Amino acid sequence: MPGALMRMRTHDWRKDHDFADILLMDKRDTPTYVIEAGRSERHYWADLWRYRELFGFLVWRDILVRYKQTVIGVAWALLRPLLAIVVFTIVFGKLAGLPSDGAPYAIMVCAGLLPWQFFASAFSEAGGSLVGNAGIISKVYFPRLVIPASAVIVGLVDFAISLAILAGLMVWYGYAPSWRVATLPLFVLIAFAAALGAGLWIGALNVRYRDFRFVIPFIVQFGLFISPVGFSSSIVPERWRLAYSLNPLVGVIDGFRWATLGGNATLYWPGFLLSAVLVVALLASGIWYFRRTERTFADVI
Repeated sequence: MPGALMRMRTHDWRKDHDFADILLMDKRDTPTYVIEAGRSERHYWADLWRYRELFGFLVWRDILVRYKQTVIGVAWALLRPLLAIVVFTIVFGKLAGLPSDGAPYAIMVCAGLLPWQFFASAFSEAGGSLVGNAGIISKVYFPRLVIPASAVIVGLVDFAISLAILAGLMVWYGYAPSWRVATLPLFVLIAFAAALGAGLWIGALNVRYRDFRFVIPFIVQFGLFISPVGFSSSIVPERWRLAYSLNPLVGVIDGFRWATLGGNATLYWPGFLLSAVLVVALLASGIWYFRRTERTFADVI
C-alpha cells in the first residue's frame, strides 16, 4: 500500500509538471558560479559594468556623508570658491594689477578656480578612498576601481553646483559667453581624466605606504601655487610657456577660460596639446599601476 501511494504521488507530480520543464527551471533559477584561474583578469571591465549599482551606491553614500548634519548644506560648495575668488581678486586684481584677458578679474579668477577646485577635491577624495573603505575591500570581491572612480564623481557634483557662481558673476557684470562655451564639456572631461589618473596613483600608493596621506595635502597646496588659478598664464614669458605647460592643470585651466571668457581670451595651443597628452599618459599609467597592485589590496590594507 505505501508503494502504491508513492507511485500515485509520483504519477500526479509528473502529470502536473513535465520533467524536462523542471530541469530547465532549475537551470534558469539557480545561479551558476564559475571558478577558474585568471577569470577576473579577463572579465575585469565587464565586471565594472556588472557592479554599476555598487558604483551608484558609493556615490550616493559619499554625497550624503559630505552634507549630512551640516548647517548650510550644499552651500558649502558655493562658499569655498566664493571666498577664494574674493581674496584672489583683491590680491592679484586690485593690489598687483595683473591682466585679466579682457574680462572682469573676478570672472577670470572664477573660471580658473572652479576646474582647479574640482581637481583638488576629486584627487584628495580618490587618494584616501581605498583606505577609507578598507572594511569593504577586505571582505568582498569587486573591481576596486569602482571606489576611486566614485570619489571623483562626487567631486564632479560639487563642481556642477559651483558653476552657479560663474553664472551669477556673468549676470552681475553683464558678461555674455561666446559660442566657445559649447566646448566646455571637453575641458571638464580632461580635468576628470587628470583627477582620476592622479587619484589612482596616489590611492594605490596610499594603501601600501600610509605616508602618502601626508603627501596629498602638500601636492594640493603646491599645485595651487604653480597653477594659473589667481592669474592668467599669459603673464608667463613666451620662452617658458611650453615648459610651464608640463603642469597638466595649466592646459585644463587655460582651456576652461578660453571656453567661458571668449573675447580676448586666447589658448596657447602647443601648451594645451602638451598638457592633454600628459593627462592621457597620467590616466593610462594610473590605470596600469592600479590594476597591477589591486590584487594585493585586501592583504595589506
